[in-house]
Amino acid sequence: AITCGLQCGRRAAGLAIAAMLGSCGLALAAVNESWGMGTEVHKTFDIPWLTVGDTAIPFGFVLDPLTGVMAAMVTFVGLLIFIYSAGYMADDQRMARFFCYLSLFAAGMLGLVLANSLLLLFMCWEIVGLASYLLISFWFHKPEAAAAGKKAFIVTRIGDLGFLIGILLAFKTTGTLTLY
Repeated sequence: AITCGLQCGRRAAGLAIAAMLGSCGLALAAVNESWGMGTEVHKTFDIPWLTVGDTAIPFGFVLDPLTGVMAAMVTFVGLLIFIYSAGYMADDQRMARFFCYLSLFAAGMLGLVLANSLLLLFMCWEIVGLASYLLISFWFHKPEAAAAGKKAFIVTRIGDLGFLIGILLAFKTTGTLTLY
C-alpha cells in the first residue's frame, strides 16, 4: 500500500523488496512453527467477519504444514522475482506503479495460500486476477500488451463465474464456507 504513494521507482522497489524479505522471514518462521504438526492439526486465526442468520463466515488464516511450506515458497519465489524486476525495470518511468502491482499480486497469492474460507479464497483469487491484468497490460501503449490484458481479463472472468458457482454449490451442500 505504501508503494502506491511513492513516485521514486527505486524507493518503491527497495520498499517492496524489504517487505517481501520480511514476509519471507515470517513465512520461514511459520514453516518452523508448523513443521512438527500432525496432518490433522492446524492453527487458525479467525476474526468474525460476516453473520447471516445462523451462518457465520470468519475472515482469517490457517497454518498447517502445507500452508507454511506454500507461504515460504510463494514469498521466496516472489522475493527473487522482485529482485530481478528491480534490475529489469530500472529505467522505466513507471517503476513505482509496477512494484505496486507486483506487491498486490504477491499479497493475493499469499491470501490464496493462507485463506480459511472459500469466500476469502475467492476474494484473493480476484485480487490475483486484477493484479495479473494490471501487470500483463502494464505497457498499455503497446497494442499487443493492451490486447493481451483484455484477453486475460475476459478469460479469467469466465473462469471466475465457474468458481463462484462452485462456491455457491459447496455452500448449499455443506452449509459452510470454512475450509478446515
